[in-house]
Amino acid sequence: MYSRSPPEPESAAGGHRLSVRMSHLFAPLTLRGLTVRNRVWVSPMCMYSAEDGLPGDWHLVHLGARATGGAGLVIAEATAVTPEGRISPADTGLWNDAQASAWERVTTFVRSQGAAAGVQLAHAGRKASTQRPWDGRGAVDPVDGGWATVAPSPVAFDGLPEPEELAPDDVAGVVRAFAEAAARADAAGFDVAEVHAAHGYLLHQFLSPLSNHRTDAYGGGFDGRVRAVVEVVDAVRAVWPERKPLLIRLSATDWIEGGWDVEQTVELSRLLVGHGVDLVDVSSGGLAPHQAIEVGPGYQVPFARAVREGSGLPTAAVGLITEPEQAEQVVSEGSADAVLLARAVLRDPMWPLRAAHALGVAVEWPRQYARTGF
Repeated sequence: MYSRSPPEPESAAGGHRLSVRMSHLFAPLTLRGLTVRNRVWVSPMCMYSAEDGLPGDWHLVHLGARATGGAGLVIAEATAVTPEGRISPADTGLWNDAQASAWERVTTFVRSQGAAAGVQLAHAGRKASTQRPWDGRGAVDPVDGGWATVAPSPVAFDGLPEPEELAPDDVAGVVRAFAEAAARADAAGFDVAEVHAAHGYLLHQFLSPLSNHRTDAYGGGFDGRVRAVVEVVDAVRAVWPERKPLLIRLSATDWIEGGWDVEQTVELSRLLVGHGVDLVDVSSGGLAPHQAIEVGPGYQVPFARAVREGSGLPTAAVGLITEPEQAEQVVSEGSADAVLLARAVLRDPMWPLRAAHALGVAVEWPRQYARTGF
């Protein structure tokens, strides 16, 4: 169930009140059996702070703070479906039950604050086994815990080792790993699962002709290059509860001539309507360092609008959305159904509550903060 026209928000019951103003940004959004309290969502951001794939206190505090800050949906970082699918050795995972148990503490707190808890399921492919950002650039030496990488084709990402080409049976194994991780995500209490097919990671590597040089069923034309993504979506949807929404993050363009582009993104999104995807999280880039990105405020919003209008699926926009009025406009003008914030909520975990105040919208603050004067 999904409504393109957000209903007029109701006054908050209890809590601290402000004068009510009509706001599309702070209207609830229903996807399947989940109603998210507003359209201000936290984008997945890697924290490079896990041990053996296990989320810890940092993840609880980081994600919990954004939930108490008023976000509607808080999506945890790119979480690997296999050990070799991690971007770095310090990434979180969902390839075993111990990790699912560790995530349960995080999801319980996030949901207790009125937010929905989401997780991004990922495999880094040829961009895996790299250093944490503050430890320098490049690959992790195998002596220090690094590992060999895999990809659709043996084409290296600039500065990283050449990956091993996945055999068809190996692709099937990756598909199973996504499904198994999704089942663990459900057991861990996540409300939303997002398949990561963007930013130059494995599934994006299958999509782009710049990184996929295969001549078998997983390569060649559009139908072959999207096959792995469709198979992953089908496998995840088969184990992900019917009542829970399934999202996918796509890079709308490689920002490189001859690469993956907006038209193909729209075509894939239209195809995924029939495979149980409920919303497309529209980003861009990440496939190659020589991408030529035209950066500016809201620079990816037109991509979200193109996907929304071309596929009929709801979308979320991300990228240099920093101001309340700007975010309100993105949703109210129909460019996207939600906005995903990253750096803005790192700088200010209370951004959603402050935005509601700036827009004159009545929202419920945590009772513990009732003495703030808002």
